[in-house]
Amino acid sequence: MTVIQKKAVNPIAHLTAEDIEIIGKELDAIRDRVIVDRGERDARYIRKVIKTQRTLEISSRAVLLFSLFPPAWILGTAGLAVAKILDNMEIGHNVLHGQWDWMRDPKIHSTTWDWDHVSPADQWKHSHNELHHRYTNVLGKDNDLGYGIMRVDEDQPWSPGHLGQPFYNLLNACFFEYGIAAYDLELGENLRNGGHKAPEFRARAKAVGRKIRRQVLKDYVVHPLLSGPSFLTTLAATFTANLIRNLWSHSVIMCGHFPSGVETFEKTSIEGETKGEWYLRQMLGSANISGPRLLHIMTGNLSYQIEHHLFPDLPSNRYQEIAPQVRALFDRYGLKYTSGPLPKQVASAWWKIIRLSLPNRKRKAPKTVAPAPLVSAGA
Repeated sequence: MTVIQKKAVNPIAHLTAEDIEIIGKELDAIRDRVIVDRGERDARYIRKVIKTQRTLEISSRAVLLFSLFPPAWILGTAGLAVAKILDNMEIGHNVLHGQWDWMRDPKIHSTTWDWDHVSPADQWKHSHNELHHRYTNVLGKDNDLGYGIMRVDEDQPWSPGHLGQPFYNLLNACFFEYGIAAYDLELGENLRNGGHKAPEFRARAKAVGRKIRRQVLKDYVVHPLLSGPSFLTTLAATFTANLIRNLWSHSVIMCGHFPSGVETFEKTSIEGETKGEWYLRQMLGSANISGPRLLHIMTGNLSYQIEHHLFPDLPSNRYQEIAPQVRALFDRYGLKYTSGPLPKQVASAWWKIIRLSLPNRKRKAPKTVAPAPLVSAGA
């Protein structure tokens, strides 16, 4: 992976400015058809998922009351881990995107929803919805790409500190919800430039602290205490469920923008960007995961990351439905639709993290390489 402007072979050189705007209009048409058609079946879907998640969480915590017994510990831990994954991925992430705001249900609305996560909903919506989805894979603008702590592109300068990034990434995976909270705060940048002293940052940091305290109190104090003699085993079960949820979420997110075949972009490439060009950047900067329907639900349908980045506000249950239409558009215009099974995509993403922890290998310069714009001349 390297910024598209510096590739010897530009993957979109064959597209004209007119082609790109036509692609944008065709994608608009796909979105409009879903908007017109969404209704009761979509509402039934999200309500069913929420009911399933809550039932699974309550029943799993009930089983963990008897977690002194190994079978109860295993069953309760597995159920709680799945419930937490559903809460974060298919429900929380998508509700906070506003995918269900059209229902006008105050209980399932992006302005009122809170999730089983240490990151406050309003901070996450700003960093994710407003910044990451706007600046997808733009180096220096999209901090979601590597969360500002890793080298994820060959054109980023290497330093000895990057040697540890496989370890940083593993640590981030294990405590992913805390990594996201730090990312939402732009903690590293604020510590470097003194922004942590600003009143606004302090207010946001206090909000994160309050959310962390609530989560810790719920998971590691209240529920274990309710288990009485099973306090320690319930404590261990909850920690394990959170660890599983974090590792799973991290893997899914890594698969969305890190695997081989995904493009990155320079800041200058988005100056004066049209809607068609924005769509094209989402198409090239995202990757999907192939698999059965259960996998798609457990990933929050982020297994359809391409479709999600094209249409972040559409109901997640519709991504599988429109994916063939989107893929046909890729094929028609000679673009690469990056997709693969979960193990392959995870391995590809991890290999990139390991490879880019080392300095670039010296390569022979191509005979003639002109900087390639995001779109062809005349755009």
